[in-house]
Amino acid sequence: MVIRNIKNKKNLVREFRKIPTLSEKILWHCLKNRNFLELKFRRQYIIDGFIIDLYCHQLKLAIEIDGSIHLKQTDYDKKRQNIIEQHGIIFFRINNKSIEQNVEGVMDNLEKFINNNLKIN
Repeated sequence: MVIRNIKNKKNLVREFRKIPTLSEKILWHCLKNRNFLELKFRRQYIIDGFIIDLYCHQLKLAIEIDGSIHLKQTDYDKKRQNIIEQHGIIFFRINNKSIEQNVEGVMDNLEKFINNNLKIN
């Protein structure tokens, strides 16, 4: 399978970008414009038909912000993650409350995760 944007999901992605959650706004502010480790992140990126909250192609890193909806769909999330991981993509999952209450700590944890698990080219 090829990693690509799928045309029929683009409108949905555009809508998600227009109405981000509070935690998405906060985290995006920290990641946009190569503000974090000079890495380029994309919001609401489509991989294999699934929408990822944030994605860094250079690292093949998917960042998922888990809110209350994820408590109701844990089986779906696991299957979705397994399919995406088959492309060599690594997930970093964050609880939305953590972002809202301690974004500095989240950013520190993300940096440690990248340094311990991924290579920055």
